Amino acid sequence: MKDVFVRLGTDFLSTIVFLALYLITGNVMLATGVAIAGAVIQVIHARVKRESLGFMTYASLALVIVLGGATLLTSDPRFVLAKPSIAHFAIGAIMLKRGWMLRYVPPLVAQTIPEYVTLAGYAWAALMFALGLGTIAVALTGDMRLWAIYVSVVAVGAKVAAFAVQYVAFRILVTSRLRAASA
Repeated sequence: MKDVFVRLGTDFLSTIVFLALYLITGNVMLATGVAIAGAVIQVIHARVKRESLGFMTYASLALVIVLGGATLLTSDPRFVLAKPSIAHFAIGAIMLKRGWMLRYVPPLVAQTIPEYVTLAGYAWAALMFALGLGTIAVALTGDMRLWAIYVSVVAVGAKVAAFAVQYVAFRILVTSRLRAASA
């Protein structure tokens, strides 16, 4: 589980840096420039250490450079504010693959309730698409404070809540199915 959080933190480091720096300074251009530089340095550091980098790392770097560059060139923060929505849409599209989630759950869950795990995978995809649309809607307002609250509280909170609901539901379903099988 720790590896998952480390990987997520690494994949979204530039967004985290942008958000933190913006909240501290209130300066969108400074936060954007530092986020771009940080993303580039992060990839260079990983390459120097000979770490293998996945598609998401390179896609994230490209988005940071393109959307951050557009923000710096136009002085319009909406470009960089849209970045998390693109990530949500990409992840949502990946989550539409049937059974993607089976490899992320314990073997007991995958063997006992595979149909519910597949259904939960589609629910996660729907959540990602909804959060992506919400991010775009908030970004279009241009209100940085609202965007910061949405990205750091609403989007993260929705994922934490979904994980908690899924955990409880899987636990109840597995326990129920195992009791029925032993009876």
